[in-house]
Amino acid sequence: MDTLNQLSLEVGQTLKQKGWLLATAESVTGGGISQLITDIAGSSEWFDCGFATYSNSSKIQFLDVPEALIAQLGAVSEEVAAAMAKGALVNTNADVTLSTTGIAGPAGAVPGKPVGTVCFGWAHGTVVHTERLVFTGDRQSVRQQSIVHSLKGLLKFIERF
Repeated sequence: MDTLNQLSLEVGQTLKQKGWLLATAESVTGGGISQLITDIAGSSEWFDCGFATYSNSSKIQFLDVPEALIAQLGAVSEEVAAAMAKGALVNTNADVTLSTTGIAGPAGAVPGKPVGTVCFGWAHGTVVHTERLVFTGDRQSVRQQSIVHSLKGLLKFIERF
């Protein structure tokens, strides 16, 4: 079994032990996290749903991300990642959520946000944690690293509760 499947299994076991459901709010990963999770048989016991909110309008419509926040900071910001995670929590039956928003490349860089910039959010109750990383590599590599970091970050986040 490869590392990604093993990581997904570990996430599932941890969520199942807590009796929690997960929802995802993905932009840069395009639903890759949800796919990885649902590749695991029995994941319906701990996975509620996933949003692949690639456009700004979908982040606003489905996750309640304030339009002004995107206009002010851009979609790739820790603040938008936090809003995405909170929006997924409010709009689902999930106990914990994760979000990803970033620039996978090869184009799309803006000043202060090079290709490979990814912001992450994790939410449970009123607690939200965010991170911003810059990955190297091609589009697929940035997305893959984002998936791994998101799931590892979720495991660390869950440990707090």
